[in-house]
Amino acid sequence: MSHAHGRVRAVAVVVPAHDEQALIGPCLDALAAAVDVVPDDCTVAVTVVLDRCTDGTATVVRDTARRRFRPGTVATVVTGSARTVGELRTLGLDDALRRLGDVPADRVWLLSTDADTRVPPTWIRDHLRFADTGADAVAGVVDLDGLHELPAEVQCRYTAIVDAGTTAHGHTHAYAANLGVRADAFATAGGFPVVAAGEEHALLAVLRAAGRRIATPVDVRVRTSARTRGRAAGGLADLLCDLAGAGHVRAEPG
Repeated sequence: MSHAHGRVRAVAVVVPAHDEQALIGPCLDALAAAVDVVPDDCTVAVTVVLDRCTDGTATVVRDTARRRFRPGTVATVVTGSARTVGELRTLGLDDALRRLGDVPADRVWLLSTDADTRVPPTWIRDHLRFADTGADAVAGVVDLDGLHELPAEVQCRYTAIVDAGTTAHGHTHAYAANLGVRADAFATAGGFPVVAAGEEHALLAVLRAAGRRIATPVDVRVRTSARTRGRAAGGLADLLCDLAGAGHVRAEPG
């Protein structure tokens, strides 16, 4: 299926956060640097989803938003009950979309990242480079901060998984910490599928089945913590734990 699109005019960003007071500040600082270099005619709205936080995450978000972003750019949504991380991402993107106002859905780019992730200053522009040439989704890649601090066998196993799905022209991986999708395609897909884990893989599968154009560039990168105790069951931290053990190992990062 072919879809013709105009230039992206607005960007919505979601950052889910569950007790992330130590990492959400650097995450938002990095995101602010990326927002700073977005073209002036492109509006950006960021929503941090405070998922049952019991620490100082909300305070750090508020202080960082005041210090680093233009007024009104960053908002928070607070949840009080357990939801899948895909539901949290959809909740945040819906909020950001509402704040962007009346922009045609095919001119809005939705971005997902994580509270333990730092995006480069070119991150939003990197995604828009593909969006503005017709992509309906962009699946970027992730570099791990602190991978060298994990046992050597974990480093080798993780690198082998990443390399097996990567070529000079693209990759087969998916990371919700570095994912973009056009708003009309996202709406048609019904948002992130409600799955226990792997919401980014599930969404991309729906988009592919609908004939949407998905870019998988190896040069759109972010940096994510190599922690082995994460916030979402079945996420990257669980994969790293799997690789450290002798049990079942999932064959797909992200």
